[in-house]
Amino acid sequence: MKRITYFAFFLALIIVSYSVVSWSSRRVHGGNAGPSAKTISYYHCPMHPGFKSDKPGVAPCCGMELEPVYEGAAADVVEAKQSVPKGAVHVSSEKQQLIGVRTGTVQKSSSERSMRLLGRVVPDETHLYPVKAAVDGWIQDVYPVTAGSMVKQGQPLASYYSPDFYAVEANFLFALTNQDKRVLNDWTKQAVTLEDQLRGFGMDPAQIEEIKKTRQLIRNVTIAAPGAGLVQLRQVSPGLRFQKGDELYRIVGLDRLWVYADLYENEARYFRPGVTATVVHPQMGEHFRARVSDALPQFDPATRTMKVRLEVDNPKHLLRPDMFVDVEFPLNLPASLAVPAEAVLDTGLQKTVFVDLGNGYFEPRRVETGWRMDNQVEITKGLMEGERIVVSGNFLIDSESRLQGLASGYKATEEVDPVCGMTVDPAKPTALKGVVDGHTYYFCAEFCKESFLKEPQKYLAKDSSSSSSPHSSDSGSRTPSNESPATMESEHKADDHEHGRHHD
Repeated sequence: MKRITYFAFFLALIIVSYSVVSWSSRRVHGGNAGPSAKTISYYHCPMHPGFKSDKPGVAPCCGMELEPVYEGAAADVVEAKQSVPKGAVHVSSEKQQLIGVRTGTVQKSSSERSMRLLGRVVPDETHLYPVKAAVDGWIQDVYPVTAGSMVKQGQPLASYYSPDFYAVEANFLFALTNQDKRVLNDWTKQAVTLEDQLRGFGMDPAQIEEIKKTRQLIRNVTIAAPGAGLVQLRQVSPGLRFQKGDELYRIVGLDRLWVYADLYENEARYFRPGVTATVVHPQMGEHFRARVSDALPQFDPATRTMKVRLEVDNPKHLLRPDMFVDVEFPLNLPASLAVPAEAVLDTGLQKTVFVDLGNGYFEPRRVETGWRMDNQVEITKGLMEGERIVVSGNFLIDSESRLQGLASGYKATEEVDPVCGMTVDPAKPTALKGVVDGHTYYFCAEFCKESFLKEPQKYLAKDSSSSSSPHSSDSGSRTPSNESPATMESEHKADDHEHGRHHD
């Protein structure tokens, strides 16, 4: 019984202590209330910010749960929304953390860069020695020289028999015999002609000298290597019958080779004849000095790339034909704007970068690019130095913008000056802008800006009258391209107001 009494007393003491501590905590921190203590201004759809409601629930348009917007944040959202350009997408900070959004600043890149390309080793055509049959015949003996073997110049490869060759050889010996007897001077000329014919048939000069010395016919003709190098092809075997013109051997000289590197058309301007490069074999770790040849790059229509040819010395014969190597080109480029390659979304038809406008707003900006190397891309048009852009997570922001239906209606970055009608690129440093009734206008010159700010209604009314077209009241249709920016903005706000009021 005592144990039960002690246990009940101890439990009551714990409950009282917890109540006192909780009451003290609420008393001390009562002034620093969390977000739950703030006044909720309204609820809105995170996918369609224009939809508002004074009660929690589900958006009828998309079925998403409404999120609360607190009193202080509502004013910030309204102020930020008025200052952002059309086409911007809003992503809350919670979603940014969830999808891993990272931003960076657009800066000018350094002028020294290195471009790495993939190259393939090919034989030097000036050191390529094909061995072809000059007559019909049969292979007799084959020496132990196979494809992949290294040979020296004059090294025997095989021997063959040819009736045509044998007949010319017999006439040559007969001419030599008559020349020794000094029967006629014409035999000397005929011997020279027949000797040239034997050389043309492919007889080795050493065998010709042997015939002159021994005055005996040689039944089988020896095939000798015309140059030193690597046997790349062998198509002979004992007893094989061949025809005139058949390729029996192919020997490649390895002292000097070519390397073909693939590059895009816009990169070809950096590789002029005589430019030096470094060829690196990834597995061996060896470096070879190369030079761009004087031959023009060849265009490959299958891959739509240019093939630049480099000449590389290979004294140790470490490089072999058909090897793949890395080619590094040191480049000195003028300073230019560059962003990480993953920051550019390339759909094939256009290239887009998301600019961070602050307060969770991101603007899809069309850009034009130049060189691409070291995981960096040159921006030639569309961005200014110092702007913050999304460098990671832009694919999900693009998906969010498409879900919100904003990026699909985004026009190009060019705006029209409301005073003179000239097109203005907002990303250029010379672009001037002014804000009237919450809408941003761009100008080509300071004079146009001053004229517009003095009498904005004059130019807005002029633009509205020139661009609007009459339409019947029962059709209810309107062409967006025929409305002025001010009219579109006012109608957009009116639609949002009517939508929210109807829901309320």
